[in-house]
Amino acid sequence: MGRSRYKITEPQQPHFVTLTVLHWIPVFTRPDTVNILLDSLRFLHKEGLSIYAWVVLENHCHFVLQSNALDRDIARLKSWTAKNLIKYLADHNIRQILDQLAFYKKAHKNDRSYQFWQEGVHPELIQGEKIMRQKVDYIHQNPVKRGYVDEETHWRYSSARQYAGLPGLLDICTEW
Repeated sequence: MGRSRYKITEPQQPHFVTLTVLHWIPVFTRPDTVNILLDSLRFLHKEGLSIYAWVVLENHCHFVLQSNALDRDIARLKSWTAKNLIKYLADHNIRQILDQLAFYKKAHKNDRSYQFWQEGVHPELIQGEKIMRQKVDYIHQNPVKRGYVDEETHWRYSSARQYAGLPGLLDICTEW
């Protein structure tokens, strides 16, 4: 399928999106790299991005997001995080990951040395409360299904704690 298969069809409505590190390389194994991603989300939240649910795993992340220009905000998120994560990897001389990001970079990306994110985010429009609940549950159960934790609230990098009434790392919208 071509790139047109997945489109943000209604940019002002919530969408389930997935961001995947190129070739599923495990980059989000350090708190510093996760914080770069979370800092970008915090900034975009201040500019109007609504975050309904999220989870960050070692090589990908899932979100339910909404804004007045969701396609633009996702592009900003991917661009800023890629630049800053590559800078972090270079500053900390993490050559193995940098070498992989260079090796797997798409040939048409000839304006850069590295590619961080896979192309696309596979957006799915959230149509109604039933679909929203399914996506939120899927997001929160991801670390449990992978065997990382026994309970979804035990995964630090997720909105599951907030849905359980506990403090979390990002401001989220729990009312839909």
